[in-house]
Amino acid sequence: MYFKQFYLACLAHASYVIGSDGEAVVVDPQRDVDEYIDEANAHQLKIKYIIETHLHADFVSGHNELAERTGATIVFGAQAGVEFEHLAVKDGDEIKLGNLVLRFMETPGHTPEGICLLVIDPSISDQPQKVLTGDTLFIGDVGRPDLAGGKGFTPQQMAALMYDSLHWQTFATAG
Repeated sequence: MYFKQFYLACLAHASYVIGSDGEAVVVDPQRDVDEYIDEANAHQLKIKYIIETHLHADFVSGHNELAERTGATIVFGAQAGVEFEHLAVKDGDEIKLGNLVLRFMETPGHTPEGICLLVIDPSISDQPQKVLTGDTLFIGDVGRPDLAGGKGFTPQQMAALMYDSLHWQTFATAG
């Protein structure tokens, strides 16, 4: 498995390239997509998917340009309701990336459509080796639940969704 984080400090934004067996996925791309294309090319990877963990309000994503330049499929959580061509995923859906399995978990709270991504290399274990949480979960913190007011949710409703996402997923994956 190839795994690299890109961090844009001025926005406190992390994005990722994950690769396996000649295929790659870019998760939460920033606006300037050249670095992902260069990274994939340097490791002989073809970008197959672009995954957005949620609709971003704090930066302009490069998913459309990256898809246009690479032919990759854009992936959003099913609740996103975006009106352009994409693959809508829901809880438990999986996609193959080379030898890897990418499994999605719906985790509303920071945004109604938030998803997390479990990265599984079955040659190592059937259990996930990595989890990408978007803005759902941070080290020592969780995503802000007060930003979805324009989507018909109160901050209190979003906080309740966040609580349920964090606690249900913890118990569901512990057994």
